[in-house]
Amino acid sequence: MLATIVMINAVGAVALLLFGLAQVKDGVSRAFGAKLRTGLATGTRSGLRSFVSGFVATIALQSSTATALMVASFVERELVKPRMAQIVLLGANVGTAVTAWIVATGIEWLSPLVILAGIVLYRSGSTSRQGGGTALIGIGLMLLSLHLLSAATEPMRQSPALAAFIGLLDNAWPVALAFSAGIAFISSSSLAAVVLILSLASTGILSAGLIIMLVLGANLGGAIPPVVASLSGPPSAKRVTLGNLIVRAIGCAIALPLSGYGADILEMLPLSPAKLPVDAHLGFNLLLAALAWPFSRLLSRLMMRLVPEDVQADNAPKYLDQGELSTPVVALASATRETLGVGDLIERMLMRASDAFEKDDLAKLKEIPSLEKRVDSLQQEVKIYLSKLGREGLSEENGRRSIVIIDYAINLEHIGDIIEKGLAPQVAKKASLGLKFSKAGYEELMKLFHLTIDNLRIAQTIFVTRDLQLAKQMMEVKVEVRRMEKQSSERHLERLRDGRADSLQTSSLHLDMLRDLKRINAHIVSVAHPIMDEHGLLIESRLRDVG
Repeated sequence: MLATIVMINAVGAVALLLFGLAQVKDGVSRAFGAKLRTGLATGTRSGLRSFVSGFVATIALQSSTATALMVASFVERELVKPRMAQIVLLGANVGTAVTAWIVATGIEWLSPLVILAGIVLYRSGSTSRQGGGTALIGIGLMLLSLHLLSAATEPMRQSPALAAFIGLLDNAWPVALAFSAGIAFISSSSLAAVVLILSLASTGILSAGLIIMLVLGANLGGAIPPVVASLSGPPSAKRVTLGNLIVRAIGCAIALPLSGYGADILEMLPLSPAKLPVDAHLGFNLLLAALAWPFSRLLSRLMMRLVPEDVQADNAPKYLDQGELSTPVVALASATRETLGVGDLIERMLMRASDAFEKDDLAKLKEIPSLEKRVDSLQQEVKIYLSKLGREGLSEENGRRSIVIIDYAINLEHIGDIIEKGLAPQVAKKASLGLKFSKAGYEELMKLFHLTIDNLRIAQTIFVTRDLQLAKQMMEVKVEVRRMEKQSSERHLERLRDGRADSLQTSSLHLDMLRDLKRINAHIVSVAHPIMDEHGLLIESRLRDVG
């Protein structure tokens, strides 16, 4: 009976830990999701920044799996290079290890206070504060689960059955590695597996060698869930997650025969035996990152060979299933997914134009016409699909949602036209003629380029979540863009009056690009209009009433 109670308490504590991890992930995503995704997408221009981005994202989300899937989606959209994505995941692995090390510092007594602070924050009206409150509640539950897990494993000290089981694992290290990997895979969290190992280590029944082996298994098992989750995704996403699994598998294969020596070294160091699992976990991931980093380019090339590209028609819609038209809710969800894909194509066009402007590289512009054709084709398919749905008879709510999807698709198509017929020729003229903007003018345009790309990413989030707070922020962005465009135009005219030769040469280009970026932002901001209108926050005219 006692063994059953101990098992129930231990399993319940682990379940609470996993629930706390999920709450932290959801809360951080709600509070900082757009900024986190933008930071992860833009913070990968160098190896060090990529590593730090993966580390910070994992510390925030408390999930290397979430970071892996996020960066895999960015690789799919060509926002992150495959080599940099592998380095991001090395940083994510270290972030998970640091998280485990932090939670093992004996701060469980803070859990009631953290949960109380989270509840207070959650009851505030702001969506971002509610997300922060949810994250704090999750952290408090994680700390509480550690206390419960420690209490649940206390009776195991004198358990003959557990001692016999540990003895069997100690004499079969590969089995121990597979056992720990299975726990990490089932729980979808290497952190949960390491915390469980930490609780067992505190009983004093695990040898240093067995601890290392169990930690290696937790690392290997934690890399499997992202691979499984990306199986139905595009090849670019599969390459990222599979590459991370291969890196961890090679690391475990190298460490396996050296574990005995590693155990001897750890016992010689002034480390607490109770904290040995998290120390070994952190040490392994730091060594793995240092050794794998130089081979990231070679790994990305290997993954290109192992996972080739799928052959499919680029212009064909992926999600518009005619059989779903009989179920409006499902059909609207499919149309939403397809329209998000159109937004991703627009983002790639903006990125190409921005890179070409920054590097004077005409090759970056070659893909824009083909991307624009795909945008035109897909948005037309979305409109036809939803027009068929309208014939089936929709509820008032679904009818409004259908109109919102069509409006957003049309605005995206207009943005594509502006990029192809406006921005791209202007950037091409700058590069082909070797024109040089003034330093201030160049920085103003690049700032507006980056802001436009960030705004599009946030608009994609608003389109799906229909979040009122984000919609309000987007409406404020419109004012900011208008202010930036006006100030840049005025400063440019001042430079012309000062007789700046570089400003004279690029005058028409500067003003035309400002105009086009402002128009693009106006189309982007339109995603917030239906949400604001539903809440009665829009007025019909910007004219001031002078009556």
